[in-house]
Amino acid sequence: MSKTIIVSNRLPIKISKNNDEYSLSPSEGGLATGLGSIYKRGDNVWIGWPGMEIIEEQDKNKVTAQLAEQNLQPVFLSQDEINEYYEGFSNDVLWPVFHYYASTYANYKESNWDFYKTVNEKFKDAILKIAEPGDTIWIHDYQLLLVPALVRTHLPDVSIGFFQHIPFPSNEMFRLIPWRDELLAGMLGADLIGFHTFDDVRHFLNAATRLLPVTVSSNIITYGERSVVIESFPMGIDDKKYASLPLEKSVQSQAEIIKDTFKGCKLIISIDRLDYSKGILQRLQAFELLLQQHEEYHSKIALYMIVVPSRDSVPQYAQLRDEIDKRVGNINSIYRTIEWSPIHYYYRSVPVELLSALYSTADVCLVTPMRDGMNLVSKEFVASRIHDDGVLILSEMAGASKELIDALIVNPNNTKEVCDTIIKAVNMPLEEQQWRMQAMRQIVTKFNISHWVKIFMDKLKEVKQFQRSMQTRHVSGATEQSIINRYHNTNKRIIFLDYDGTLVGFRSDIDQASPDQELHYLIDNLVADPANDVVLISGRKHENLDEWFGDSKLYLIAEHGSWFKQNNTTWHKISGLSDNWKNDIYPLMETYVDRTPGSFIEEKSYSLVWHYRKAQKGLGELRANELMNNLKYLANDKGLQLLAGDKVLEVKNIEINKGRAALTILDKKSYDFILAFGDDYTDEDLFKALPESAVTIKVGSNLSAAKFYLRNPTEVRKLLKSFIQNIPVNYSM
Repeated sequence: MSKTIIVSNRLPIKISKNNDEYSLSPSEGGLATGLGSIYKRGDNVWIGWPGMEIIEEQDKNKVTAQLAEQNLQPVFLSQDEINEYYEGFSNDVLWPVFHYYASTYANYKESNWDFYKTVNEKFKDAILKIAEPGDTIWIHDYQLLLVPALVRTHLPDVSIGFFQHIPFPSNEMFRLIPWRDELLAGMLGADLIGFHTFDDVRHFLNAATRLLPVTVSSNIITYGERSVVIESFPMGIDDKKYASLPLEKSVQSQAEIIKDTFKGCKLIISIDRLDYSKGILQRLQAFELLLQQHEEYHSKIALYMIVVPSRDSVPQYAQLRDEIDKRVGNINSIYRTIEWSPIHYYYRSVPVELLSALYSTADVCLVTPMRDGMNLVSKEFVASRIHDDGVLILSEMAGASKELIDALIVNPNNTKEVCDTIIKAVNMPLEEQQWRMQAMRQIVTKFNISHWVKIFMDKLKEVKQFQRSMQTRHVSGATEQSIINRYHNTNKRIIFLDYDGTLVGFRSDIDQASPDQELHYLIDNLVADPANDVVLISGRKHENLDEWFGDSKLYLIAEHGSWFKQNNTTWHKISGLSDNWKNDIYPLMETYVDRTPGSFIEEKSYSLVWHYRKAQKGLGELRANELMNNLKYLANDKGLQLLAGDKVLEVKNIEINKGRAALTILDKKSYDFILAFGDDYTDEDLFKALPESAVTIKVGSNLSAAKFYLRNPTEVRKLLKSFIQNIPVNYSM
């Protein structure tokens, strides 16, 4: 029976050692809660580091046995590995770059990268020990970016999901990492890659298309032979837990103490882990500005600030802690009175009961990170407001701001805006508090942690089914042999061949894509068979085709059907076509050539083609969309067709298309085998025009009217070779 394997840097437990005994206690993290519904079932398992160095083999065996009882499997790391892979590469390269602090904190050490690769291999080995075909593997976060591809190499058909819990940066930031290509390739070993927000999805797609040889259609990346889906899945929390905590007596008693302590004061809370990405100093700056400019709020507001210790042995974190201490001390020393202290600052972890008491009693929750993947504190605060009151101030840089749109959204860098928003929050009428909070509570309740797990796993199954449906359409195995058999068992055949992208790969210079010796050999052998009519139907100029194939017995169709040439005849073109429209279209296209370095215009008899295959990625696509919008009405008015293809935008007479050209040939003779190959938008007309019995093959795996697909020109040539070489075997189609 298939199982689910969850993989993360840390296991969802806390481990401690007393004398020679190890004790385990569950983690209270949201991820552990959400995935508990998965890893605790049946044969499912969670793989990760137990959180401390364990050296002795005997101790490792003991801990492994204890963890196995909870469906957990450890990956043991040495202190060197913890220092270099985790503290080094994960937190000194990936964390600062992904949070846009590359110039300040990133440190690119080769040894860190080597350890990162080694530890990712360790995790891969741990997975392969238990993984079997049919299993589902869900890998989590930035510490394990290489694992999906490492597992894929050994288990090519296994279902792999990957989710990143921190932001994914813009391409300009991500490309600073020396090993950026390897990291992207590692992630693309997954079938489904998830992020918290659409911004992260967009950044990932942008980085992948600029750095790797991939093609992107919507949110699907085609990488080699595989299609990988990139999607946003905003993570939720255990809303029921946070809604029920304020009803517990222990929480209520602490809530009463807080209310009594801050009587007559509007209480503002902020809760963060110690990190430079959390905007703690900027928040203090805004609070200080409020006290400086608005004396009327002295003794009327108080900031209750909890900072949870994190990595404070690392110099920059220790420095941040010292700066927070100084800033809080300075503010309190200036504004504190005997009865009132403006900031209550605690550098410690707090029990969940105190957390709930603060969430449920505070008037305002201040969540202003400089950059955050999601930020669950904001959602925990909302879930705790069972009376639908209170105000959430939320940074637009947090992923949660894309969902909790009824919070007061601020730019954490804008000190004056944050200051003014705090004033707005403490003065907000109860009615406004309630409608805002009700809307946010509905979102937090609906999109909770269970929902997040479900939609990710459902999508992963859907992606796998999509990939399998593509495999069944791919011309290979029995399908391939069946087509070959039909070819050999028929007596009057016609084969339609496109040229660029079908018989030859694309070149950056369109004049360099001339046919090679192998292609001439294939075509000569196909046309030599008296049972075959072979038609080369291309968008190329007739001069090109004449130069390359003018002496062969091919039936040539150029410029999508404008020009025809049968064996031993001269070229002739469709009558009644006009090219006067070029006088209006060409100057417009020329302005886009001037604005887009690397683009150029190709003029054919009855079409104009704007090429941007040499233009900068992104810029070419942007200009093509602009040009298409500018040409739409002009083209309609003049009876022209606009076609957006692979790095081209073509304008042509609407009467011309490959489908019509093919039908003029099919009307003259009767064939018992029709086969057509094509790779782009112009070939769809051909596929649609041919009878149902025809075998139509798209080159490339995008959506198409064709019945089957081949991945590239190499596979097309392989199939054509088999027509020449193979004899039929006992398959039926």
